[in-house]
Amino acid sequence: MLRMDRLSTTLVRLTMDRPPANALSFDLIQALADDIARFGEEADAPAVILTGAGERFFSAGGDIREIAARADTAVPRMRAFHRLLVALEGYRCPLMCAVNGYAVGGALELVLFADHVVASEGAKFGFPEINHGLLPAAKGMRQAMDRLGRRAAERLLYSGNLVSAQEAKAMGLVDDVVGFSDLQDRTRAAAETLRLKDRHLFSAIKRTFADAPRMTDGELEARTLGDMQEYLSRGETAAARDRFLQRKTGQQHG
Repeated sequence: MLRMDRLSTTLVRLTMDRPPANALSFDLIQALADDIARFGEEADAPAVILTGAGERFFSAGGDIREIAARADTAVPRMRAFHRLLVALEGYRCPLMCAVNGYAVGGALELVLFADHVVASEGAKFGFPEINHGLLPAAKGMRQAMDRLGRRAAERLLYSGNLVSAQEAKAMGLVDDVVGFSDLQDRTRAAAETLRLKDRHLFSAIKRTFADAPRMTDGELEARTLGDMQEYLSRGETAAARDRFLQRKTGQQHG
């Protein structure tokens, strides 16, 4: 259902493998949330690539059949899904999505919380819930508005229509569009590049992206000063500043 591959000491790939469409069942959602939380507790937390098995579906979103069979599962599943979105948002290291096919409904919400998204040329994205008697999670809808802007989010949510990988790139949902055969390698290269960045600074940027829309000016100032005190005192960031100054001096004398 959920495969985990350790590609290196600092990179993990999670593959949703639930034929025929990698739909998000209660168990799959729980497994994703548990793994993300567990990785986040590691001292040297890895970058994570999230993808789907096969060529046609990243994931078809929430498993409607599961709710149709047992309506009493709807609330606990949505609670688990909200927990997953919180875990994705709070994950302090690079979180990537390699979108190998359709990413719709709840699956699109997962994509919206990624730091970098690579899609295959045949990928499709959308929120079809309005046409199926359902709604996305409120946290996912807010993330769509924050990431894409209100008009683009409205277009997806109100219509239920799907957009192509190229359209998704134009609206800022996708970073790169590649052939299916290149998808995993391109995503891994992007993950390894981001994982080389200073983890404390990367984490601080992600945290502020998540919190800033709901912070006052005073809270933003306090966050700035608190982060500054931490990075100014760290040896790794001091070394990076020294390297930058040495390059500038070399350029001036060159």
